[in-house]
Amino acid sequence: MDEPTDALTDTETESLFNVINELRDEGCGIVYISHRLKEIFTICDDITVLRDGKFIGECQVKDIDEDRLIEMMVGRKLEEQYPRIAVTHGDICLDVKNVSGSGVKDVSFTLKRGEILGVSGLMGAGRTELMKVIYGALPRESGDIVLNGKAVNPINPRDGLLNGIAYISEDRKGDGLILGLSVKENMSICSLDKLSKGLQIRHADEVMAVDDFINLFNIKTPTREQLIGNLSGGNQQKVAIAKGLMTKPRVLILDEPTRGVDVGAKKEIYQLINRFKAEGMSIILVSSDMPEVLGMSDRIMVMHEGRITGEFDAKDADQETLLACAVGKNVKKDAA
Repeated sequence: MDEPTDALTDTETESLFNVINELRDEGCGIVYISHRLKEIFTICDDITVLRDGKFIGECQVKDIDEDRLIEMMVGRKLEEQYPRIAVTHGDICLDVKNVSGSGVKDVSFTLKRGEILGVSGLMGAGRTELMKVIYGALPRESGDIVLNGKAVNPINPRDGLLNGIAYISEDRKGDGLILGLSVKENMSICSLDKLSKGLQIRHADEVMAVDDFINLFNIKTPTREQLIGNLSGGNQQKVAIAKGLMTKPRVLILDEPTRGVDVGAKKEIYQLINRFKAEGMSIILVSSDMPEVLGMSDRIMVMHEGRITGEFDAKDADQETLLACAVGKNVKKDAA
């Protein structure tokens, strides 16, 4: 089973674990591949660690803890899993007022410069739909979107990009990347207007910009011409994020940015998020991973059935409160 819980809710995951336990009791041997360490310690008997295609070690689950497992996976100690930094926030950059659309019902929130707004909730809560409405990938039926004090009306993704909104899809292989194209082509495809003069692409500028991001993101690829489909999941995700950043957005929407990514690549992605936050970029972090939302966000809002059911300063939130809101209990507070 290769990442079998990627698209499952907690309840569905629990049902899967019950089936796995029944199969084990019937004598079936199971290879369970996952980046979610909690699952490894919950369902597995033995652990085998691979890194960069090489065997690192194996042991019984009862003989190892999470810190040691992470060290084996990344080849070094991770002192702090979620390296949130404190940044003085600027003025309001994005103001969403009573927006309704596909799967979204009367949603209002603001986002400041240099702020990370975490968006939590269960699958089907409307988180992705809201982001796509803001970006222009889904139609908006009512409400207003104000960006830097100016009302905008994105009706397609191109409009979103032109208005300075970049959306990094939760489905990098389906929506975020073109697997048959190279690293360079995937990274620059949304920025060709900035890299062109008339109808002519300035290839030297394109190569320079791509190489800069490859170095900045520490993307492991033999060359910029390597097919994106040949890269690891973590490096593909870095390319997807770089593609959005190359458009020089005012608002960066990251939808499940570390899904299917190993703990080492996660830490690198978190450090990059912090870098752009420190530079004043406004960031929306959509994630099903509650520790990630709690660890990286400044404020958190929770959605259920297309509506906001909770909004908190990150320091005042915990997993129990977020889960209560995610299942529809309205405990909304005014964030500081």
